[in-house]
Amino acid sequence: IYTFRKPDRNASRAPGEWQTFDIAFRAPRWAAGEKVENARLSVLHNGELIHDDVAVPASTGAGKSEGPSEEPLRLQDHGSATRFRNVWIKRLDLD
Repeated sequence: IYTFRKPDRNASRAPGEWQTFDIAFRAPRWAAGEKVENARLSVLHNGELIHDDVAVPASTGAGKSEGPSEEPLRLQDHGSATRFRNVWIKRLDLD
């Protein structure tokens, strides 16, 4: 979401150190094929709240266009050395 919203604070650790992200995401709401409510998310970065219930108005970056169907989760890098570990996905009731 960095293309439209800066984090509330910089919680990054030094380059080369493991970073942690806890993300609560609620998909956009759809009715009769029309989006009626934006997606929303909250993010803890290294234990600090950097996004608190932020509305996501459209797809992000190289993401597919929004639609009512569920799409797979994609992990992204920007060409630098990147590794992922301990990735957990859990369905939450955020209503």
